[in-house]
Amino acid sequence: MAYKISKWSLAPLYPSYESAELQSAFDMIEEQVTSFEGVRGKLNPDISTEQFLQVIHASEEMTRVGNKLYSFAGLSFTADTQDQAAQSLYSRAQQFLAEIENRTLFFSLWWKEVDEVNAKRLMDASGDYRYYLESMRLFKPHTLSEAEEKVVNLKNVTGVNALNTLYDSITSRYVFKLKVKGKVQELTRGQVMRFAQGSDPKMRAAAYQELYRVYGEAGPILGQIYQTVARDWHNENISLRKFSDPLSVRNLANDIPNEAVDALLETARKNTNIFKRYFNLKAKTLGVKKLRRYDIYAPVAGSDKKYDYGKAAEMVLESFSAFDPKLGDLARRVFDDNRLDSEVRKGKRDGAFCWSVLPDMTPYVLLNYQGNARDVATMAHELGHAIHSMLASHHSTFTFHSSLPLAETASTFGEMMFTDKLLAEEKDEAVRRDILFKQVDDAYATIMRQSYFALFEKQAHDMIQKNASVDELSAAYMENLKEQLGDSVELSDEFKWEWVSIPHIYHTPFYVYAYAFGQLLVFSLYQQYKIEGESFKPRYLKILSAGGSEAPAKILEEAGINIRDPKFWQGGFDVLEKLVSELEKLPLKGKSKKTARSRRARKLL
Repeated sequence: MAYKISKWSLAPLYPSYESAELQSAFDMIEEQVTSFEGVRGKLNPDISTEQFLQVIHASEEMTRVGNKLYSFAGLSFTADTQDQAAQSLYSRAQQFLAEIENRTLFFSLWWKEVDEVNAKRLMDASGDYRYYLESMRLFKPHTLSEAEEKVVNLKNVTGVNALNTLYDSITSRYVFKLKVKGKVQELTRGQVMRFAQGSDPKMRAAAYQELYRVYGEAGPILGQIYQTVARDWHNENISLRKFSDPLSVRNLANDIPNEAVDALLETARKNTNIFKRYFNLKAKTLGVKKLRRYDIYAPVAGSDKKYDYGKAAEMVLESFSAFDPKLGDLARRVFDDNRLDSEVRKGKRDGAFCWSVLPDMTPYVLLNYQGNARDVATMAHELGHAIHSMLASHHSTFTFHSSLPLAETASTFGEMMFTDKLLAEEKDEAVRRDILFKQVDDAYATIMRQSYFALFEKQAHDMIQKNASVDELSAAYMENLKEQLGDSVELSDEFKWEWVSIPHIYHTPFYVYAYAFGQLLVFSLYQQYKIEGESFKPRYLKILSAGGSEAPAKILEEAGINIRDPKFWQGGFDVLEKLVSELEKLPLKGKSKKTARSRRARKLL
């Protein structure tokens, strides 16, 4: 069947905002919570395993209904951030679920205080819930009193959560005006980025200038929102919860050792020269003395090849099926169950994501599809996330979601499988060459750029505590760009506003290193796949099927990977260095040697 660009259907969650089923969900959670509150007096360290599991099952049932309700509200809002009904429901859901969390908070507080002997006894009998229970206890040193935890939950609804909703509403309304073929067009951010990454150098510059003109005009306000988010992060996590530093909060949530993240970021910092060499090479390939920041993602081929949506979908599905037919079947479910919103439209959130609601429910995927090669790769990436979730569907609601660092494994691996297929089938050598360069472009965007975002976040959180202004943060961001790009790229002043356009640093502080973690991990895994072939597949699928049922370090240790060792991270950069070295050997003109060498370069990834 030929798939077409379409909106998703949220009917499998609830029929509409006014439906009886949606109101029933609020009532059902209320009843479940009232019943759950009745177990409070029965909780004691020597509780029987049978009673304990009954409490866990009751908690999971509440979570299932809450996840559905919140997902319906959140997905409705992202589909149209300007819809007042969606805004209202989203706010209502956040307030209601925060109040529910407060009423059930007693269980997690009690569990963290259970002595080690009884905790082990209960975890040993808890089956798939074990890691969920184990990870909860990691937060014991940073847990407040019940009264304080309740205040924090309620504060978040009208505080940081409300600020992030406001940020989304403001930035989703932006209209970017660009003169295209003599006529001024009004574009979404996704549409303007098509020109920012297109083949026309003048349009690339105009697109970026317009993008950061709009963000720059609102920069003082967006920057103030960020300052408040960072202060809230510090007030809660450093002042109240006594974490050692802002980054360690995310590391504990990810259950990743601080030294592993430090090793990743320091290794990235030591390898900036790989991309500086690459940007110098790309400048020569494009026939310019030096790349401008506008040109980093420029195609090296002279034309922008377009991919029909239906054809693109089949190509992506075939690439998954070639690895394992089961993966292709799982990805196809997202299309067949109408869980994919691929339209570009005003008010819809830009970018792309995969949203997993429940282990037994097909995930939702958001795209803004415009037909270029990156859009097809993004489709493969987000469907990889969906596959990861569905492979872990045998786990509980508490343990099927993978941790953030491992969450990028299937998505990035899927993107690389698709790129391999694209290279194998593409006959036009100019397009093949462009695909190879795009792989390094994407590696820069995913590894170095995201690592430096994390380094900027660390610096920004520290500066904000010292009362830095928005202009001072912008100046620090420019220095961050200069360090990662060096003399290989010419920077224009408007890029000082790039940081206020990055939603992740607002919504999920320090999320971004997960991208670099995932990409470098996948380089390692993909190399093993190329060497081992069929024998690699069971080990890879085991990693994905684990979901969030074990600590990331343990899951990877079983695959022979030590994330604390800087040598592991350096191995990923070594793959990139070899690829750049091969690209440097390609002649700038001619085809006879180029084909063989480009195939050789492709084998490195």
